[in-house]
Amino acid sequence: MTSDVSADPYRLRPEDVLDPPRGLLPALRKIGPGMVLAASIVGSGELIATTTLGAQAGFTALWVVFLSCLLKPVVQEELGRYTIATGETGLEGLNRVPGPRIAGVGWLVWAWALMVLITLLQIGAMFGGVSQVMNLIVPAIPVGLWVLGFLALTLALLLGGGYARIEGLAMFKVALFTLLTVLAASVLSVMPHFHWADVAQGFRLELPAEGLATAVAVFGITGVGASELVMYPYWCVEKGYARYAGPRDDSNEWRARAKGWVRVMHVDIVCSMLVYTLATAAFYLLGAGVLHPRGSVPAARDMIPVLSSLYTETLGPWALPFFYVGAVATLYGTIFAATAAQARMMADMLRLLGLYAREDNARRQHWRRRFVVLLSIAPVLLYFAIESPVKMVVAGGITQALLLPALGAGALYLRHRRLPREIAPPAIVTLMLWIAGVLMLLGMAAYAVLTLRG
Repeated sequence: MTSDVSADPYRLRPEDVLDPPRGLLPALRKIGPGMVLAASIVGSGELIATTTLGAQAGFTALWVVFLSCLLKPVVQEELGRYTIATGETGLEGLNRVPGPRIAGVGWLVWAWALMVLITLLQIGAMFGGVSQVMNLIVPAIPVGLWVLGFLALTLALLLGGGYARIEGLAMFKVALFTLLTVLAASVLSVMPHFHWADVAQGFRLELPAEGLATAVAVFGITGVGASELVMYPYWCVEKGYARYAGPRDDSNEWRARAKGWVRVMHVDIVCSMLVYTLATAAFYLLGAGVLHPRGSVPAARDMIPVLSSLYTETLGPWALPFFYVGAVATLYGTIFAATAAQARMMADMLRLLGLYAREDNARRQHWRRRFVVLLSIAPVLLYFAIESPVKMVVAGGITQALLLPALGAGALYLRHRRLPREIAPPAIVTLMLWIAGVLMLLGMAAYAVLTLRG
């Protein structure tokens, strides 16, 4: 049996099953969905929103970054586990959650769709950000033309490639800018004005006096945001985890395969979590350590020059070209990965609405291509209308944060009511899932109260 997933990964057939790898090194060779997710994560949330929060609040809100990165993977794990065990997609699982339904589709799926429409602001911000970088490199070409150029590139790449291309570009993007950012943060840590005592204050669980909206946005975007939580099961499907486990038949062989591919998924989640947590913490430290002391906060058209100073002031002027390259890779990589995922999910929602059958891969691909076009053009139009990447990212991040409690509740429902018992997680993981769900709910409730009082 080959590990090629060129066949329809959404169809589970007995002839496609594959025994999971044994041992850590073989499992590492099968990771990928988490890196694609990290390519979506290490983008607007880190480069723009996280550094903006550090610039606004100093080290005070550092705990928000770590809480965001470490809390949500347990929800991600549960949604991925459900997909491997049942073969259902992320939206298909969320559609099982009880509650009001419109056109046969559950409220949580509609809430997700609304969130996607609003988070197109984030994608628009990244089109603007990457075009601002290119305008600094080649001033003769205005930002607007660069935006249109990146739109054309996105359509060319996503209309002509599948999962393997997305995974390869994601690996390159994550490695490139993460290394540069961690290097800059490491240099910052030995500079005379940097004090670890200031960093320690960031773990006092205090809310920042300024930048509360940005803090909520960072919680919504950084780590695994609401959008990425629903994306992850789709990348698990396209990598082949669900197809390799095969259709559920309650045999001992199926249980062993399903549990084995869940273990591979755990390795994938942990590796990606380490990458984006390291990158996110580095971005925040740079914002708090470089921008906050001088009162410099990224905004509209000066966003890229302000962010570039994070590197030139720590590594030196020689780092500016590397920042430009890294910023282009980071921002465009997120456009690429997020649009690819959202097009797949929107096409799947049409299946839930009854527009085509699960087995009709041709129709699935047809709708996926249509959504690639729509979800690429709409953010560009939003950028031209607003032209403030920071505000656009914050608005999208708050929207994602507001949906997190509902996704946590949905994951708990799937865990206790729909997941096959033989694939259920250990009690400690279930407890962590409950803790994550409660904390996400309390966090959004606190934000609502503080906002009303303000």
